[in-house]
Amino acid sequence: MMDSELRITEIFYSLQGESNTVGIPTAFIRLTGCPLRCSYCDTAYAFSGGQKMTIADILAEVQTYQCQYVTVTGGEPLAQPGCLTLMTHLADLGFYVSLETSGALDISAVDARIVKVMDLKTPSSGELSKNRYENLAFLTAKDQVKFVIGSQEDYEWSKAWLVEQRLHETCQILFSPVADQQNPTELAEHILRDRLPVRFQVQLHKLLWHDARGK
Repeated sequence: MMDSELRITEIFYSLQGESNTVGIPTAFIRLTGCPLRCSYCDTAYAFSGGQKMTIADILAEVQTYQCQYVTVTGGEPLAQPGCLTLMTHLADLGFYVSLETSGALDISAVDARIVKVMDLKTPSSGELSKNRYENLAFLTAKDQVKFVIGSQEDYEWSKAWLVEQRLHETCQILFSPVADQQNPTELAEHILRDRLPVRFQVQLHKLLWHDARGK
């Protein structure tokens, strides 16, 4: 399976900008393609194009960065079936591997060693109907559910899901404001006011490098 090919938009080395490993030097593997078209998407360049690479070549490039952490992202990485094999090989090499997924595709076959960072799409995303709620059953304490919040409606919807489903008892919960749409201070104040058991996060890489690719 090492000669299996995946279509890759980019492989790069940067600081993790999101999740509970924010700030840690990380190798990123961005797979090409996504079945969703979220209104706030900041990686539309990964919808198409890219180049085909074998899993062996991907692993070799990642190892040149000499870091412990690897994030597999997209697009939607699970849209390519070979992503599952890639992540297993990365874990076999001893990497701490996280998967950034939209939550629209089945995560049940993801290697148990992989940290899943899964979105639940909020109303303003325009893709609320794509949420695959069955995926929640496959999350564990090491995983994370991310709500990207762009409006008061998004906040209320996310809070309701968190409270009613008690998601924080299953895994870590991330609330993240949409850049240039949701005031981050206002979101932080809402979280404090409502005593929500979540991690507030902003996109560190955008503060440091704005919208530069490969960062």
